[in-house]
Amino acid sequence: MAENGPVPPAEMEMAFRWRFYELNWGEDDLLLKNGRWRVIGVGLVVTAGMMVLYLFPPGFLTVLNHRIYDALLQASPRRETTGIPVIVDLDERSLQRFGQWPWPRYRVAALLEKIHHLGAEAVGVDIIFAEPDRTSPRTMVKDLHNDLSLNVSIYGLPDELMDFDRVLADALARGPFVLAYKFFAENADMQSSTCRLYPLRTAILAPAGVGRNTADIFTPTDVVCTIPVLAEAAGSSGFINIAVDEDGIYRKVPLIMRWNGAFYPSLALATLMRAHRSGNIVMQVAHQGLVALRIGTTTVPVDPWGQLLIRYRGPSPAFPHYSAADILDDAVPGNRFKGKIVFIGASAAGLKDNRATPFDPTSPGVEVHATVLDNLLRGDFLSHPQWATGAEFCTVFLSGVIATLLLFRSRARWSVMLVLLSGTLLWAGSTVCMMKTGVFISPMWALLTLGACFVALTVVKFWHEESEKRFFYTAFSHYVSGSVVNELVCSHQGLSLDGEEKTVSILFADLRGFSTLSEKLAPNQVSELLRACFTPLSRLVIESAGTMDKFIGDAMMAFWNAPVDVPQHAPRALDTALAMLDAMDHLNIRFRQSYGFNLELGIGLHSGLVRVGNMGSADLFDYTVIGDTVNLASRLEGLTRTYGLPLLVSETIRRACDGDFIFQEIDTVRVKGKHAPTTLYTAYRDGQKVPTADELTAWDAALALYRQRRFTRAATAFEQLGDRFEDRTLYRIYARRCMEFSAQPPGEAWDGVFVLNHK
Repeated sequence: MAENGPVPPAEMEMAFRWRFYELNWGEDDLLLKNGRWRVIGVGLVVTAGMMVLYLFPPGFLTVLNHRIYDALLQASPRRETTGIPVIVDLDERSLQRFGQWPWPRYRVAALLEKIHHLGAEAVGVDIIFAEPDRTSPRTMVKDLHNDLSLNVSIYGLPDELMDFDRVLADALARGPFVLAYKFFAENADMQSSTCRLYPLRTAILAPAGVGRNTADIFTPTDVVCTIPVLAEAAGSSGFINIAVDEDGIYRKVPLIMRWNGAFYPSLALATLMRAHRSGNIVMQVAHQGLVALRIGTTTVPVDPWGQLLIRYRGPSPAFPHYSAADILDDAVPGNRFKGKIVFIGASAAGLKDNRATPFDPTSPGVEVHATVLDNLLRGDFLSHPQWATGAEFCTVFLSGVIATLLLFRSRARWSVMLVLLSGTLLWAGSTVCMMKTGVFISPMWALLTLGACFVALTVVKFWHEESEKRFFYTAFSHYVSGSVVNELVCSHQGLSLDGEEKTVSILFADLRGFSTLSEKLAPNQVSELLRACFTPLSRLVIESAGTMDKFIGDAMMAFWNAPVDVPQHAPRALDTALAMLDAMDHLNIRFRQSYGFNLELGIGLHSGLVRVGNMGSADLFDYTVIGDTVNLASRLEGLTRTYGLPLLVSETIRRACDGDFIFQEIDTVRVKGKHAPTTLYTAYRDGQKVPTADELTAWDAALALYRQRRFTRAATAFEQLGDRFEDRTLYRIYARRCMEFSAQPPGEAWDGVFVLNHK
């Protein structure tokens, strides 16, 4: 209220809109005037907290950082391979052609010989031959004697074919083959003392004053390896360990490991050195430990653990694959592998050698070794050096300072845009750095700092305005429903006369005979009685997410599913209607004590499409619903008097609530002003006064006779219903209607629809 009278509605709208703008987008709000240091203090505290979080990251943030690395890697241009690595694949077709794995070693020897004859520079075998071949004839003769006491002799087979391991060893001795073994971090009783491994010849290069620090390089405790006869024949080997991150993705691979005081190469590195006929590497160390490996003229960036970030070329297959079946069947042209380095591995699902990469959840493990070799050949590396960690730490601090200054000096809308721009620049900078230099500098921590500062400072800046908003909300809620206020506050469109079409459930409730009863009461008693009745009823509407529309004397109107969406709005509306009837039973106990009479409530409920929004004039708004659905809901409420029932619902409500409530069909009518017939139902739920099963069965039978035009029998059935059960108005109406139809039958076009000529 203004000093000179009520505020005009148009001015109230303008004041509301201006205040809403001021509270959300004002340039110099109260906090900026009186609490500047608080903004800076909160910004610095949040920044410090993010710096501590960077130093001690929780697991889920580490996984998130891995995913950001994957996104940047996937966004990088796909680089062509050198064309040197190729893969001979133990695929499904190979197993179908030559039988399940493991194959006899003579067949493996034949495969290696054919690959060598096709011109391969070196062949890395991603298979561990950890046990002797049990299919060798000499081994089978021995096993038959030991297991079954059978003395078996094999004639006509050359002695060199009696031991398939010896056959494979001879093949290995004739070619540039590199065998595989695998290190383990825990002792697994692998009999590692019998392993024949081939260490690297290494030199350590360190700046002056820096110790030869290689302590962080992985040092396993056990190994599973190829049997000595094969390892000795090959003369070269490498481990096949691949580092897996917390989320199960393979992004790194160790190039070297320390074992019994010596350094050993990975399979990819060993195969490269076998192809180049070199066995020397230089280990470059700095204060933090190992930083790079120099292989010939190539410097490979690694972390202190000796790991290389793998620069994948894309999803599998990234390299040429040749089926082992084609090699054995001589289906590959001669010299196809000339100048190539070949890896033998498995993609067959049953051999379980698949790995998840940033590009592919099921990439064959042999592709990882081929990718590492291609990285080494091309000198195309990714790295996350020690200085990148320092850069990330600095960006956390700078992002916090920038966000604080932006929110301290800028309007809210400009702050959002500038923070988004800063985040975009951080992401773009990381992307360009990774593409151009191969250095990964994670933008995640800086982005999290920007977001955390923005959220925290926004909360602080608007803390003081919340009390004023709360006052405004409370005051305005006395005039319209709380859900409408929420829509007005949250909507940037403000108040208007525009609406929208929406399906809602509408409830009309009326106190029957209240006008007559009120004549016996004083005016103040009438208002007290209405307030005592409508307060609990309207609360039931609000508690069920409904919207109170209006009070019309001794009636009320409510609806569900507007202005906000309400899931299952029809069942909620019906449940509220039944709760109102229960509430009236309790209220009538007090009304009888205070006023000496009961109040009866009639409720009509319908669901359908309406126009919902701010209706009225340019000067006075009324948030309500209009349309034929509203009219029908009002008609249903009026018909509760006709049928003597407290509740009538439409067919639409019954279909939406079928199964949750008990429905009794009442009639099919054509109300005044409508051509389409409407089927009426009343509803109950467990715990209420529900007609017995016998009564409902008898009712359905009587109603069926009525619709079959057997009016005399139907009249008798309805009269018997009144005699056997409660003498309800409904039964008397139908008995009287049937007698009238018996005396004067309706025309042949009668379809069971009763026409009502009153509202």
